[in-house]
Amino acid sequence: MATASAPLQLATASRPLPVGVGCGGGGGGGLHVGGARGGGAAPARRRLAVRSVASDRGVQGSVSPEEEISSVLNSIDSSTIASNIKHHAEFTPVFSPEHFSPLKAYHATAKSVLDTLIMNWNATYDYYDRTNVKQAYYLSMEFLQGRALTNAVGNLELTGQYAEALQQLGHSLEDVATQEPDAALGNGGLGRLASCFLDSLATLNYPAWGYGLRYKHGLFKQIITKDGQEEVAENWLEMGNPWEIVRTDVSYPVKFYGKVVEGTDGRMHWIGGENIKVVAHDIPIPGYKTKTTNNLRLWSTTVPSQDFDLEAFNAGDHASAYEAHLNAEKICHVLYPGDESPEGKVLRLKQQYTLCSASLQDIIARFERRAGDSLSWEDFPSKVAVQMNDTHPTLCIPELMRILIDVKGLSWNEAWSITERTVAYTNHTVLPEALEKWSLDIMQKLLPRHVEIIEKIDGELMNIIISKYGTEDTSLLKKKIKEMRILDNIDLPDSIAKLFVKPKEKKESPAKLKEKLLVKSLEPSVVVEEKTVSKVEINEDSEEVEVDSEEVVEAENEDSEDELDPFVKSDPKLPRVVRMANLCVVGGHSVNGVAAIHSEIVKEDVFNSFYEMWPAKFQNKTNGVTPRRWIRFCNPELSAIISKWIGSDDWVLNTDKLAELKKFADDEDLQSEWRAAKKANKVKVVSLIREKTGYIVSPDAMFDVQVKRIHEYKRQLLNILGIVYRYKKMKEMSAKDRINSFVPRVCIFGGKAFATYVQAKRIVKFITDVAATVNHDPEIGDLLKVVFIPDYNVSVAEALIPASELSQHISTAGMEASGTSNMKFAMNGCILIGTLDGANVEIREEVGEENFFLFGAEAHEIAGLRKERAQGKFVPDPRFEEVKRFVRSGVFGTYNYDDLMGSLEGNEGYGRADYFLVGKDFPSYIECQEKVDKAYRDQKLWTRMSILNTASSSKFNSDRTIHEYAKDIWDIKPVILP
Repeated sequence: MATASAPLQLATASRPLPVGVGCGGGGGGGLHVGGARGGGAAPARRRLAVRSVASDRGVQGSVSPEEEISSVLNSIDSSTIASNIKHHAEFTPVFSPEHFSPLKAYHATAKSVLDTLIMNWNATYDYYDRTNVKQAYYLSMEFLQGRALTNAVGNLELTGQYAEALQQLGHSLEDVATQEPDAALGNGGLGRLASCFLDSLATLNYPAWGYGLRYKHGLFKQIITKDGQEEVAENWLEMGNPWEIVRTDVSYPVKFYGKVVEGTDGRMHWIGGENIKVVAHDIPIPGYKTKTTNNLRLWSTTVPSQDFDLEAFNAGDHASAYEAHLNAEKICHVLYPGDESPEGKVLRLKQQYTLCSASLQDIIARFERRAGDSLSWEDFPSKVAVQMNDTHPTLCIPELMRILIDVKGLSWNEAWSITERTVAYTNHTVLPEALEKWSLDIMQKLLPRHVEIIEKIDGELMNIIISKYGTEDTSLLKKKIKEMRILDNIDLPDSIAKLFVKPKEKKESPAKLKEKLLVKSLEPSVVVEEKTVSKVEINEDSEEVEVDSEEVVEAENEDSEDELDPFVKSDPKLPRVVRMANLCVVGGHSVNGVAAIHSEIVKEDVFNSFYEMWPAKFQNKTNGVTPRRWIRFCNPELSAIISKWIGSDDWVLNTDKLAELKKFADDEDLQSEWRAAKKANKVKVVSLIREKTGYIVSPDAMFDVQVKRIHEYKRQLLNILGIVYRYKKMKEMSAKDRINSFVPRVCIFGGKAFATYVQAKRIVKFITDVAATVNHDPEIGDLLKVVFIPDYNVSVAEALIPASELSQHISTAGMEASGTSNMKFAMNGCILIGTLDGANVEIREEVGEENFFLFGAEAHEIAGLRKERAQGKFVPDPRFEEVKRFVRSGVFGTYNYDDLMGSLEGNEGYGRADYFLVGKDFPSYIECQEKVDKAYRDQKLWTRMSILNTASSSKFNSDRTIHEYAKDIWDIKPVILP
């Protein structure tokens, strides 16, 4: 048996054959490999060998690919797997051969799993191709996948076999799995939702792919120092990514800059400029208990070799020689590059267009290949559904129009009908700054043809607005055009501008002017406008009025035409922008919010004018999370208990069965097992915290967790100020009173502040400073600990969430679209404290008001509260003022927190006036926390609440969400492989 430290000796006789791989055709053809068990009767000598299915087709009596796969998967045992892992350790070399280290074991194991995924992927893709089913394509700038190994073997139902196989090779599956870095393809909820959707799509057998970009360095790796958050480049690809399949034959050109000319064929041609090449990297996405394996296709960027300037390089001008390559490759260097500079803005726009152009070219190539000789573009929407995850992929709309018109030769009306029926948009935010607006000047330089298309869409939209509202009420018409236009602060076209005229104020005739001024001159006090005095002289002696001859000439020559309303002209002091969210709404057939309250805000506020015009476009799709990763795999202790008490593990696919736990919520045996599982998970997190931060915490304390992107609206500041208030009260008490008054807590934070978001980074610094003071206070001990876990990611979440007892979702009401971590916490029996915001509203409805800790102002009150603040009528709670004074006293170090505390003060002004209502909700929040302490002291009550949270979480399964998208938006059906 090989051990972790001994050299790996591989016997040739037992070595399985490598997996055969053949290249697919343009547009991402399948690998066309199948599998069959090799010779040898003994299980240990079974070979996970694969022969070309393509070569067997048409041979009488040949076995179908699906039958071969079934045969292989049914025969896999731990010895076969161990042999295959050993094979990859030798024949898929990434590391030196001396030692079979855990990292090497991980890569070999991943490649072993990939063999099976490739077989399933090929069978799935081949079947979609042969049946030419309608397929959905999910475009997202983020896919926050997390580790793939445990998820893949779990979905393949091979966890036990792989654990045994690795044990035979001297490793544990758990240790090997921890060697995998998280794929740095996302940041927060947007990317995690996309990944949950991919899991559900495969599990439910829906034909669907994801499309994204292959970021070399992701967002950034977060390091916490004495100065707060620091960012370094993410290194997730340094050791290679064993899960990806590079499709060197699947590449497309993408163009920037250049100019647009009309050809002799009557079509518009985009010529010149900068050209890059995108290359596909595929990551198979397996479903749970199904052969269906879908795909996440990521694009990398480069240029053809001939774009390397060899002459310049040999002349010593190395930077110039490599410039084209650098310009192309940097597109996929970093997720969300800083856009404070013009160069950063251009790079972000390049990223978004690259995703859209590459993906649509790929989708169209697949549509054409599947259609064959029966190609009809009118069929495109019946075969393709494109979902834009937020506004980042908005350029899909003008890009699809460009391809259909300029490349495929369709008319404008034909292309628009196809585009509108194909594309749909998910809105994820009500924050104005997150509803993207791109500089028209930048877009015009970078994507000149797309601007022409957007301008025409904008013009046609205004014609629709005019036809709906008429021209009689010009005030209403102006309001609607201003709200709904795609192009903002752009001159109205002449054909529309002429509707907005107002009579000119005609100047007096010279005779009338003399008469009027004469009367004024005889009045006791003469009041004459300054501009008139400059033209008119009053002769008091003769009582005559002398009028400047220029005034007379001007009056005589004055024409009587009306003048245009200033509304029709742009303001040169303001930027000219393209409103991407408006383009999404206009160009798509569906607009959905991601929680009930959010979807209402979208209809009644964010896009109200669009909703009035096209009410049928708008719908709600409450988010969900996959119960495979977020209970079954990350919380095996709790999963076993659920399956035991329900009587099966059917709940993993049908979460409605979780409701059966409700009848056992008061059962003492279940409660005892439930608490034991929670304690076991907490013990694991104690080790994690010590490893990541050096802090030692007690597993007997309540684990109080807030983990999410650091943002002022998510109000980590409210949480930490509540902790400061708690700490201050503790310090004012005797040791005995402290114990009697407070439940021991470990307050855990995690999340990244965007690199240029100064206020968010101040909040991170503040949390870590509070932690440094509180955690080293011997008077407090284990009664209160504060922890900030650096570089929060999916893997950390998979450890934290099962161990959490209280989770904070405390955003300012009306500002969180949905949230998905709140769903994960509830599924794992964690009780939420939160506002009526996002999915909190629906979670509270499902779990019951008594099992949710509610505080704070409601969404409909927020505007009034801000107005009250602006009028100087807000009176802060004395406890809030007390906390701010305590912070400013210097108890948490020498850092100057005046700017942070100052943002909570004043009545108006940027960065002031407590826009997110921390001060308003503070008293309600700390009073609610007192209720939390009281409930936690009654462990029987608390455990009952915990069980009911899990039992009531069925609605928040992403399977339910995907069924709704498939039925109501995409019109796709499950496809079961034979």
